[in-house]
Amino acid sequence: MCPRKTGAAANSAPQSAPPQIYIPPPVVIAPPTPAQKAPGKWTTGLFDCYEDVPNCVITLMCPCITFGQIAEIVDKGTTTCCGAATICSCLSCLFFGFFCCYTCTFRSKVRGLSSIPGDPLIDCFIHLLLYYCAFCQEYRELKNRGLDPSAGWAASHQTMQQPAIPVVMAPPVQMMHH
Repeated sequence: MCPRKTGAAANSAPQSAPPQIYIPPPVVIAPPTPAQKAPGKWTTGLFDCYEDVPNCVITLMCPCITFGQIAEIVDKGTTTCCGAATICSCLSCLFFGFFCCYTCTFRSKVRGLSSIPGDPLIDCFIHLLLYYCAFCQEYRELKNRGLDPSAGWAASHQTMQQPAIPVVMAPPVQMMHH
């Protein structure tokens, strides 16, 4: 048993209050929006096709499909994947130069959406010499910025309209003493 102070001795000793715990409000960190992701530069390199192997294989087998997916997103649904892929395919059969002149305009549009500086003439040369790599890079760029070319414009646009779910991090517990 602990001895207890009674009477005047108990009242004369200063009593300390128990320590108070201060819990600050939670810190909310929202995930970056597509516009916050590296504006002004490509998120992947021209030769980084291996970063998305399924798209690389599809582009190698049927480049016009990848192009159609890119065109639908970039034109915000006014150009359909099927329509752009058909035009791409017909132009490549008629004269390859027409194909590159058509497809390079969409590279310029991807750059415009992402605020990436560049030159339309360089875009045309890239599409003339390295169109497989260009299609893969443009596809990855859109995907990295929150748009999924394989899902089409309607699904990508709907995803972009949904509010971001914030990440809530618990603050550290702090002890306050008087």
